[in-house]
Amino acid sequence: MALSVAAAYQQKLSSGEITPDAAQAQAIEALSRLEGELNALAEPGFTLPFFGRKKEPPRGVYLWGPVGRGKSMLMDLFFDSAPVQRKRRAHFHAFMGETHRLVDLWRNGDAAARRETFPGVKGSDDPIVAVAEKIAGETRLLCFDEFHVTDIADAMILGRLFEALFARGVIVVATSNRAPDDLYRNGINRQLFEPFIDLIKARLQVVRVAGPKDFRLDRLRGARVYFAPVTAATAAAFDALWKNLLDGSQETGATLEVQGRKLRLPHAAGGHLRSSFVSLCAQALGPQDYLALAGRFHTVFLEDVPVLSPDKRNEAARFVTLIDALYEAKAKLVVLAEAEPETLYPEGTGAFEFERTASRLQEMRSEAWIEATREE
Repeated sequence: MALSVAAAYQQKLSSGEITPDAAQAQAIEALSRLEGELNALAEPGFTLPFFGRKKEPPRGVYLWGPVGRGKSMLMDLFFDSAPVQRKRRAHFHAFMGETHRLVDLWRNGDAAARRETFPGVKGSDDPIVAVAEKIAGETRLLCFDEFHVTDIADAMILGRLFEALFARGVIVVATSNRAPDDLYRNGINRQLFEPFIDLIKARLQVVRVAGPKDFRLDRLRGARVYFAPVTAATAAAFDALWKNLLDGSQETGATLEVQGRKLRLPHAAGGHLRSSFVSLCAQALGPQDYLALAGRFHTVFLEDVPVLSPDKRNEAARFVTLIDALYEAKAKLVVLAEAEPETLYPEGTGAFEFERTASRLQEMRSEAWIEATREE
């Protein structure tokens, strides 16, 4: 039998794996409340008859706060302990990508494909209702990590989708770097998104998890963040740091829309991005792409940076622009390169201009830089 979320958290405290944190304790209190109410409902259903009426399902929980405060860890503990058979934990962007695919299939798929994908779902002119029926039929508890709305396509369907899910008794627990009122801030047609914010605050208990300590940042303090040259040992160390920072989270990928184009980044998890030099600097990307990337990710792992020369001037120019964007955005940077910054562009036309980039790379590997970088 799984430990309760409070007992599992206490076990981590007792073992010294984590240290006491008042903000986390408040989150555990909220998650324990939900866990107890789920226990009272007794699977397989969430609705109980009460004088001929169905009881409202419990309120979910929305944990928000800066990165590195343990929100995902708390979510994992709750998910493991939750007394629900049909439960699902998903990264929010991956879930929304799946939702868009299901909506498209309901609209445009042939009858056989729809029957196979939506078994038992009755015909509906509204694909959002059909998708909600499918999700509710498979999952009674949805746990979302990295709840973060930037895409207008997501923003325009979220309210109707979650209203339909809540109406079908689905309970939601989510983590986010943003308070509900800050979701999709300055987004196109945000006024159409605001009813969804009200829905979140009505159906989920909002808890701020913003303790004074950034646990992920601790893992970068004093750590090597510039690895050179590229060897089996440095590549292994680079990979180990990436996995350590993800802390068990899965790479879900991300897609940035820049001036009508889509930039697909397969190795992303929340605010963390891992990519190769070839993927970011040998492709036809420009300043707007790098600005969007720097705004979206607070930590970037860049691997296989080669020694540069005039015959790679286009790649070098893009690399300079990328580093400038990350620098101005106060992002954390971890690099696996063939040479140290001062010898990355050793000679030839462009070497002199590259000196500023080398200087920035040196600064961005310092502990002072890591301390000063942004959290989301």
